This record gives sequence, C-alpha cells and structure tokens, in this order.
Amino acid sequence: MSEGRTSTPTLVWRQIRYQNTLFWRTPVAAFFTLIFPLMFLVLFNLLFDDPIEIQGRDPLTIAQFYAPALAAFAAASATYTNIGVGQAIARDEQILKRIRSTPLPPWIYMAGVVGSAIWIALIATVLMISVGVFAYGLNIYVDRLPAAILTLAVGVTAFAALGLALAAISPTGDTAPAVANATLLPIAFISDVFIPISDPAAWLEFLGDFFPLKHFVVPLQDAFSPFVTDAAFRGGDLVVMAAWGVGGLAYSLRFFSWEPKTEGGARTRRKKTGAAT
Repeated sequence: MSEGRTSTPTLVWRQIRYQNTLFWRTPVAAFFTLIFPLMFLVLFNLLFDDPIEIQGRDPLTIAQFYAPALAAFAAASATYTNIGVGQAIARDEQILKRIRSTPLPPWIYMAGVVGSAIWIALIATVLMISVGVFAYGLNIYVDRLPAAILTLAVGVTAFAALGLALAAISPTGDTAPAVANATLLPIAFISDVFIPISDPAAWLEFLGDFFPLKHFVVPLQDAFSPFVTDAAFRGGDLVVMAAWGVGGLAYSLRFFSWEPKTEGGARTRRKKTGAAT
C-alpha cells in the first residue's frame, strides 16, 4: 500500500461512523427504532399478568415472552426498515448517484450503511434485554448466550440483506416506508411478536413459519426461557434466516439501482431547481 493511502478497513469504519451520525441526527428514526418497541414492552407488562400460553411450548412470563420477541423485532426494524427506506430516499435525492461518481468504491459505502444498521440493531437489542432484566426480572442464562449471539448475528445480517432488497424493489423513497410497514408489521403479528397465537389455523401457522421473523423470535425466546434445558442452538431457524438473507442479497445485486428509478428523482430535482431560482 502506497504511503498516504487510506486502508479499506479505515474507509469502512469512517462510513459506519458517518451513517451513525446521520441516524442520530434523525430523531424520528431513532425513536421508532429504539423507543417505540420499548414502549410495547412497558405497555404489555402493565396490561398483562398471567403467563402466556403458546402452542407446543411451555408458558412464559410477560418478560420472557416479550423482551426477546421485541428485541428481535427492533433489530429487524433497525436493519430491514432503516436500510430499505434510507437508501430508497438517498437514491431519489441522487445521493447514491453522486457517491457512485466519487473515488469511493460503492461497496465500501454499502458496507458502511449495513455496518451502521447492524450496530444500531445491537444497541436496540441490548437496550430491550437490559430493560427486561433490570425492570421485569428477565433471567439471563450464561450457557445460552452463545446461541443468542449467533441467532442475533444471523438475524441482523439476513434482515440487512432484505433491507437492500426493499430499497431495490421500492420505486421511490415515498413508497419505501409503505412497503416496509406492509411487509414487516403483518408478519410480526403472525410471528409471536405482539400477539401469541395459541391455536393458529394451519395456513396462518404455515405463513408464520415461512417468513424469517418467527425464526428470529423463537430462538431468542428459547435463550431466555427457564424451560429450555439445552444450549438453545436452533439450526433450522438459522438456516431459514440465512436462506432469506441470501435471497435478499441476490435480488439486490441484480436489481438495486443507484439512480432514481421513476419520476421521484425528477420531482426532487425540480424542487431544488425551483428553490434555486
């Protein structure tokens, strides 16, 4: 490496820091990623007292059920929603086009985007579990921490890849939030995040098992359940999440665009032109 040339790891780290700065300068994004899921944890603990019955599993307390489930949901939102919406908007505003024209390799920019989202997801997870432990008596089992960490690592990586696919499939930055909410929220309701389904219909159970969120939620719940006696490694769930991640990455590599895909970009240009004149 020639003298004065910045190393690749340094460039990636700078991009992660830059994306982190953008995130914390957007209070709405920080609120819905970190505080909004936490509000559900507090609310559910205030509303419910009885253990939660889940088909085929031992009953869990409110904290044992909701803290890991909402941690998985917050991590998925931090990666899938933030990456998908953020990059769709950046494309409309021609930020991606300008980045593509700079000497910075595009993959380093994307590595910074993904790395920052994963870092925020880790913060959201630690925050949720910490509140569960210190406020609601959630127990941590040291022998299951490796399984919880592995599940978290595979989950956030998979949902980050799906976030890139979301940006690729969204026509404009205006439609990206609607697409994100229309895909993530309904799936959350059938994936044991907000409402435990004790005796679901066969087709509803199939849908929950098909999509990746439930395979993120259940292993994390097992890692904090007093009824689980093994190390809580769930290979089948990890495979499903990894498969979705690979599919999302393949789709984004094929269809991701660095330039505005529709007149959304033209609208942005017209607004800027009008403001200049």
